Amino acid sequence: MKDIFTFADELGPLKVIHVYEPSVNLKAVLVVDNIAKGPSIGGVRMATDVSTEECMRLARAMTLKNSAAGLAYGGGKAVLYGDPKMPKIEKEKLIRALANVLRNENTYIFGPDMGTDEECMAWIRDEIGRVVGLPRELGGIPLDEIGATGFGLSHVVDVALNYCDFQLKGARLVVQGFGAVGKHAARYLTQKGAVLVAVADSLGAIHNPHGLDVEQLIALKSEGKCVTDYLDAKKMSSDDVIDVPCDIWIPAARPDVIHEDNVSRLNTKLVVQGANIPFTHGAEKILHDKGVLCVPDFIANAGGVICAAMEYEGGSQAAALASIEEKLRYNTEQVLEAVKHKQISPREAAMEMAVKRLKKAMSLRRFSLFSCGPNFI
Repeated sequence: MKDIFTFADELGPLKVIHVYEPSVNLKAVLVVDNIAKGPSIGGVRMATDVSTEECMRLARAMTLKNSAAGLAYGGGKAVLYGDPKMPKIEKEKLIRALANVLRNENTYIFGPDMGTDEECMAWIRDEIGRVVGLPRELGGIPLDEIGATGFGLSHVVDVALNYCDFQLKGARLVVQGFGAVGKHAARYLTQKGAVLVAVADSLGAIHNPHGLDVEQLIALKSEGKCVTDYLDAKKMSSDDVIDVPCDIWIPAARPDVIHEDNVSRLNTKLVVQGANIPFTHGAEKILHDKGVLCVPDFIANAGGVICAAMEYEGGSQAAALASIEEKLRYNTEQVLEAVKHKQISPREAAMEMAVKRLKKAMSLRRFSLFSCGPNFI
């Protein structure tokens, strides 16, 4: 792992907190990156292979995402070491323990992420109350149920197509990661005319050049099955989904799935990043040099955190969806216009926009560099 001080810069992080409670086998990391715009919002990611480095990168992505989206919140992230498919009673014990250990860290608002869901957020609410992404029964706007992030991705694709040479109707779509984000992105885009030709989850992938039935795939996943249980398709390894020719490729799973060593295998015209940090910056540069449009994560997948912020402020589901549509369409157009006129990459354009907004907020606080330097605990 890289020295964590190599990640520190003028934007943050404000805090890096390592949590260890052996009595319940709790091991976690919280990174509060920057709170110049307000308390940080970021999900709790649960997996067996998370790391401090990943948490810091994800927290920075949240800082940029919330800034670009014009939200009055900073960026943070928590990672919890463990198998998200562990028995429910053990998972609940871990998450409740994490909430209690971080009870007084009021610069951080918990949210759902990979490996956690609305029920997990309900446990946190029961313990400390400082949480978003709650079940509908507790007054929340259920992000996974309505597919807030996938809804936003569909609007980003719609705007991005104005800068491509093909239309959505009949466009071949590949989704890498068929979870809460990927399945809804596929649903929204196929409803508008795209054809899902390949999809992957953690256990495998399938390909049918004539199209896959999205609703049938969603039904399989809801039954606890994997995409390879779908019958009318060629089965492949999860990694093979990179090679499938398509028009739109959406990564919606883990970090760094595309990097300098495999990016040449991608055969697509448009990438819209549904996951956080799914591409290395070097891979994005290679695609840009090849003329492949790649909309960065913190621009494309902000639908979930916009919805979460609206929930935290008491907004309705209808208002949240309207805000997602408005903000993501506007930001995507702003970024892609800058790409067109300044001859820079989408990530450079997105960074320029987000950092400009963030530094303005930082200049209005009591300390010009509100992170006050890195603080490692």
